[in-house]
Amino acid sequence: MRSPEELLNGREILIVDDDARNIFALSSYLDSIGIKIYSVENGYEAIDFLKDGHGVDVVLMDMMMPELDGYEAIGKIREDKAIAYVPIIAVTAKAMKSDREKCLEAGADEYVSKPVNLQELLQKMSVLISVRK
Repeated sequence: MRSPEELLNGREILIVDDDARNIFALSSYLDSIGIKIYSVENGYEAIDFLKDGHGVDVVLMDMMMPELDGYEAIGKIREDKAIAYVPIIAVTAKAMKSDREKCLEAGADEYVSKPVNLQELLQKMSVLISVRK
């Protein structure tokens, strides 16, 4: 059985977060295991990026952003048949059970809380990618 790192090597992900420090922290680690990283700073940019034909394997969506937050962005992505297929992991500082349920109800496939446990994130990403194959 392949490890999550092996399965994710060469994959492409989109990080959607308005905080450059969060993007840098996630990008640095994910890039080190061979994942190609794209990043945008809000939900509108995420939708535009996906509509422009960038076929990423997973989207990591911060839920609390100005302009268009993660909940609204996920809803708009799920409504658009051309991009609705993309697996989305909600990433949020809110860690209550009800917050997880709210993210999943919004259309996220998975949920991780901040600070992100990188091994948990890799595991969830690898499951979503292997299910999508």
